[in-house]
Amino acid sequence: MTALGFWGIGVLRQEWQLFLLAVQFLTRLPVPQELPYSDDLAIRSARYYPLVGLGVGGVGAGVLLTAGLVLSWPVAVLLSMGATLLLTGAFHEDGLADAADGLWGGATPERALEIMRDSRLGTYGAVALAMMLSLKAAILMALSPTDATVLLIAGHTLGRMACVHVIATTQYARDVGTKFVAPRVTADGYRVAFATSLAVVVMVTLWIGGVAAGSAVVVCVALAQLFRLIFVRKLGGYTGDCLGGVQQLAEVGLYLGAAAWL
Repeated sequence: MTALGFWGIGVLRQEWQLFLLAVQFLTRLPVPQELPYSDDLAIRSARYYPLVGLGVGGVGAGVLLTAGLVLSWPVAVLLSMGATLLLTGAFHEDGLADAADGLWGGATPERALEIMRDSRLGTYGAVALAMMLSLKAAILMALSPTDATVLLIAGHTLGRMACVHVIATTQYARDVGTKFVAPRVTADGYRVAFATSLAVVVMVTLWIGGVAAGSAVVVCVALAQLFRLIFVRKLGGYTGDCLGGVQQLAEVGLYLGAAAWL
């Protein structure tokens, strides 16, 4: 094999490892124990967050269509949501709840950050979580199986892209010590993530039409950016919990925007 061939295999192996690091961070799926890790690799793995989201959405869509063949549509939707929650360990939902508790329960930025570190669920977090899950279920139940399937995949993909965008454009709110590296994404990583998301947007547009797809993307971006304005004003930047909230609002925003036309 030529040197170029070896180099190509090395690049593919490294990209696969970066993808597995993204899988390890965003889901509860097992990855090889010998998977290499460093702060640099973790930063570079952010390029695959939307692709991991696409996979999570794909699993949810598969459960949705399969369950819909033998069960009522509401039951199929709930089973699909349950599958994605199990797959991710409710990672983003937990972030949304903690962010809601901190942002609305803390009078000062310091107190808000302190509340977000608390693992207990408060009133604001419980309400935010209940409303988010209920809204997702209600919208998906109102859609046709095929539309719900496509939007489920897109929602999970663009939700992770919203996180990548916040990481790339927003300051981290907490103090960063020598043992902790704030989430970051490289310029080329952002382009890879954006390209993945753009391909999904094209898929949605071809399936549900330009007007509905345009509405979906606009509401998706608007809700994510609105939440970003809230936590930046309150905290001066973002936290991991804020990213969970961004993902959830971007996802449900896509469903809302599409449902307004479908």
